[in-house]
Amino acid sequence: MQVGAIFPQTECGTDVAAIGEFVRGVEAMGYDHLFVADHVLGADPKFHSHPSLANYSHEAVVHEALTLMAYLAALTSRITLATGILILPQRQTALVAKQAAQIDVLSGGRLRLGIGVGWNAVEYEALNETFENRGRRAAEQVAVLRALWTQPVVDFRGEFHRISHAGLNPMPIQRPIPVWFGVGSRDHAVPPEPALRRIGRLADGWSPNLTPDAQGGAIVARVHRYAREAGRDPAKLPMEGRIRLAGQDASGWVKQVNAWTALGATSVIAEPRGAGLTFPDGHLDVLRRFKDAMKEVA
Repeated sequence: MQVGAIFPQTECGTDVAAIGEFVRGVEAMGYDHLFVADHVLGADPKFHSHPSLANYSHEAVVHEALTLMAYLAALTSRITLATGILILPQRQTALVAKQAAQIDVLSGGRLRLGIGVGWNAVEYEALNETFENRGRRAAEQVAVLRALWTQPVVDFRGEFHRISHAGLNPMPIQRPIPVWFGVGSRDHAVPPEPALRRIGRLADGWSPNLTPDAQGGAIVARVHRYAREAGRDPAKLPMEGRIRLAGQDASGWVKQVNAWTALGATSVIAEPRGAGLTFPDGHLDVLRRFKDAMKEVA
């Protein structure tokens, strides 16, 4: 079981020394990966309504994920850097391919690109991208990314993309960079069926933001069915569970991990936000205690 930690966007502030202390501390504890959220703009709740604006309004500090990862690559030497998740359809695909390849080179092959379609239509409009077709566009984007990461010269003609005999340089160390899919939220317990189909068909792994119960198990079963329909082995589709640390003690954390393990999770990510912790000391303390608690996992 691999163990990751969620970088506390919205609670980390802008003190780069504190950010560096946190990231180096997480790596020193032996965490396998760091999971970094992505938002370009936060909407003003006075004018827009969505449950997630409680955490991601215009007042929340959210560092640009890929730029931050380039900085973190220089601060670390071992830990995997995972976007969690990059809202891919609101970004230019070739530019994401270039940025991801660069981070992979700078980090020595330590990037995991987690992608999703997001919920914030305000961001899409501001970035001049279409919100309504984002799922279909994301599927084609994954094909474009993988082509650019593995072929010196790409000639691509799709519904949304045209690349005429061009390629990246430098190319990434990982060819291709692993693409994981994020899906689900506290507010939408059952993800849309097309999203589950895309995971089964295209993902190198997935990070569902769900509850590891009977309903979550039914969702996992559907993803596995879609993987088989696409000619893939579900056993080779790793899944990562999210462990919420706030409001629970070590026994509660272990219970969550065991529940995810029962669903087939191959890794977990610890979520320290929401407990009013100081940064970086409070966050590092609870992550240290969680890592110790993992020794009790069945």
